[in-house]
Amino acid sequence: MTKRTLVSFDWAIKRLLRQKANFDILEGFLTELIGEEIVILHLLESESNKESEEDKFNRVDLMCENDRKELIIIEVQYYAEIDYFQRMLFGTSKVITEYMAEGNAYDQVRKVYSVNILYFDLGQGKDYVYRGKMEFSGIHMEDELLLSAHQQQIFNKILPAQLFPEYFIIKVNNFDDVAKNSLDEWIYYLKNTELPDRFKARGLKKVEERLIYDKMDTTTRQQYDQFLKDVKISKSMIDTAKLEGKLEGKLEGKLEGKLEGKLEGKLEGKLEGKIEIILSSYDAGLSIDLISTITQISEDEVMRILKEHGKG
Repeated sequence: MTKRTLVSFDWAIKRLLRQKANFDILEGFLTELIGEEIVILHLLESESNKESEEDKFNRVDLMCENDRKELIIIEVQYYAEIDYFQRMLFGTSKVITEYMAEGNAYDQVRKVYSVNILYFDLGQGKDYVYRGKMEFSGIHMEDELLLSAHQQQIFNKILPAQLFPEYFIIKVNNFDDVAKNSLDEWIYYLKNTELPDRFKARGLKKVEERLIYDKMDTTTRQQYDQFLKDVKISKSMIDTAKLEGKLEGKLEGKLEGKLEGKLEGKLEGKLEGKIEIILSSYDAGLSIDLISTITQISEDEVMRILKEHGKG
């Protein structure tokens, strides 16, 4: 069985898949996942900075709009976060409000799909793909609430769930590497960054043509190699910090992977115990944006801390 080594999906969506010529790869993945024909019209930008000190970050790896004007968020996460469910909820809520013009009627609220590709175990469950919808069930008659006939005509939907955000969680590490359908073939690629010849899922042929490591130019290969190096270093540093007790501060719950747990307080609380990891990460050659991701501190704050300590 021939396999070809490919670049990882998370690196691709940050760089290669943002090109319009590669939208068909994203369309293939999303069509297999959502189970409906997905045609991407545009990539969109979401707010990446805080509006105030009390606001939270809303970083998304990729966001796009389909031909039905629905919004799709894709996030790839390697490091465990105990409050990741709330992060998903916040992310969809923030996107809805960002793309709701002031003064518009509520019928202009956009449908949002939140696609979460996770390389850690979230919650408790044996499956590796979960889909979350908002459903309304009668507590007495146990019937399912439908849209009225007029609403169905206006919105071209049958169920309220079709208007609310939907969430997909792919727990990559739970996949057993046995591809039983076309979606499994995509998950095999997400987990192994390689493809057997026999896989035929929509979009994978384009992956095989355009995301092969050996076919990238020298500069792109160097960028990808540096990315892999940064990921390896960040994982190692976080593991070391956990063992040595370096990651201090006000955390609720256990620290796992990336700073897992809810950070209490404002900026002062968030910085407790993190200055050392910022400085050591910078000395190890990690980029500012990666340090920001690891510590959940804004890039501006990271640079300010580095300057205060004679770095950067």
